[in-house]
Formats: sequence, C-alpha cells, structure tokens
Amino acid sequence: MTPATTAMDWTWVWIPATLAAAAAQAGRNAVQRSLTAALGTLGATQVRFLFGFPFALLFLAIVLAVEGGPVPGAGTGFLLFVLGGAVAQITATALMLAAMRERSFVVVTAWTKTEPIQVALFGFAVLGDPLSATGVVAVLLATLGVVLMSGNPASAAGRGSLRPALLGLVSGAFFALSAIGFRGAILSLDSGGFVLKATWTLAWSLGVQTLLLVLWMALFNRALLAACLAAWRASILGGLLGASASQGWFLGFALTAAAHVRTLGLVEVLFAQVLSRRLFSHATSRRELAGIALIVVGVGVLLVASAR
Repeated sequence: MTPATTAMDWTWVWIPATLAAAAAQAGRNAVQRSLTAALGTLGATQVRFLFGFPFALLFLAIVLAVEGGPVPGAGTGFLLFVLGGAVAQITATALMLAAMRERSFVVVTAWTKTEPIQVALFGFAVLGDPLSATGVVAVLLATLGVVLMSGNPASAAGRGSLRPALLGLVSGAFFALSAIGFRGAILSLDSGGFVLKATWTLAWSLGVQTLLLVLWMALFNRALLAACLAAWRASILGGLLGASASQGWFLGFALTAAAHVRTLGLVEVLFAQVLSRRLFSHATSRRELAGIALIVVGVGVLLVASAR
C-alpha cells in the first residue's frame, strides 16, 4: 500500500472537538458568571484571556513533545490573521458587553448568535470556504432555533432603542471575523499536523490578546488588573475551561470550514440550558423547547451534509 492509501483521514475529528469546545465554553461561562460579583462583568470576561494563556502554552508544550519536529513559522500572513482575529474577538466582546449594559440581554443574545450566518459569508469571501445548499439550510435552522430560545428580539427592540440590537448584530459580525481570522492563520501555516497548527495558533492568539488587555488595564484600569490577579484561585478553572474551549474551536477550524464549526457549536446553548436547570433552577419554556428542537434539526442536517 502507498502512504496515500494508508494515511488516516482525521477530518471527522472536527465534530467531537467542536462538541467538547461547546461543553467547555458553557462551563467557562458558568464560572465567569460566578466571578461577576467580585470582578464585575468586564473583569470576569478577562479571565478567558489572562488565565487561559498559560494553559495554551502548556497545551503547546505537550503537543510539541508528542509530535516533535520544528515549530511552525510565524510569517507576515500568519501574524496578520492572528492579530485580526485577536482584535476582532476583543472588539466583539466589548460590543456585546456594551449592549448588555443597556439591559437588553434577550436582544443581544439573539443578534450575536447570527454569527454562524456571518461566518459563512465572511468565510466564502475571505477564505473561499464553500458551503452547500444543505449547509446553508442547516445554518439557518440552527440560528433560528437560538433566536427562538432568546425570545422575540424584534418586539424587545421595539420596547427600547434599536442601539442594543445593532450592537448585538455588529458584535456577531466581529465574532465571525475572529473565527475567520483564526482559521486563516491556521491555513497559512505550511508545516506541522493539524493539532500542532491549531495549538500554535491558539498560543499566539491568546498571547496577543493577553498582551493587549494587560496593557489596556495597566494604562486605564489598574484597579481592575489588580483585582483580576488577586482572584487567581477562583479564576484558574475559568482559564482552563476557556483555553480548552478555544483548543477545540481551533482544532475544528484546522479541519473544516469555520461556518460548520460555529453552527455545530450552537449546541453550547443546549449545554447552557442543562447547566441553568442544575445550577440555577431555570425551568424550560415551550418556546425554548421549540428552539432546542430547531437547533437539533439544524445540527443534524449539518452533520448529514458534512458526511457527504
């Protein structure tokens, strides 16, 4: 047999990697929620970067030890994609928090979760990632399910300003751009296996984000930086879960179109629903059940389409 016929196809790994990422992200969000009282919304959000970076370095050290060989390079294209993805993710988070400060959580959740649709468009325009007609249907169904679970964003926006809805929509766009930036960075690497490429990109991305945020807090909010560092014991779990979630997302980005990853990643909403019921005694309404059903159908259609 030739090497081509004996080589194993690892493309399918994007599915368990994405599911693991969604579960870890739901857990990270629960940890961040518990930190909000001590650090505030902004401080709790920074945990994913400040305390996730050391774990990203640990993941990279493990992968390098297992795979061996030289590390991938860091050419101009790679660095531009990493910087673009890192800044886009920070911007998206800031816009989302700005919208939530206006007490429009329902609207924000609905509009930021249009991200998979925007990822599909940006992925096609920037990276040339194809998306079949069946894939488009899957993205739309799953996104509609999230919007349904979030309530009625149109009526919610009508009761107040359109500003939160616009902020949520733009936030979703920047989250989509960050996914495209990270996938573009991974694809720009010309050496190493998909695990090394994903882990290398993750370490660089979290490193850039940590540097930018520490510099910002050192210049404009030293009290918040001190509070974040003082809460390191409670934040370690959030950092581990955040880095683990990002590792899963990046593995997915290394193997398939970002739109597929972010659409399957909407199962995070289902994991969050389970956590809400167990930790916060949240009852599930009929609207939420209908939304869950649409998400499940959309994800099922996506998996069928990706298996062809």
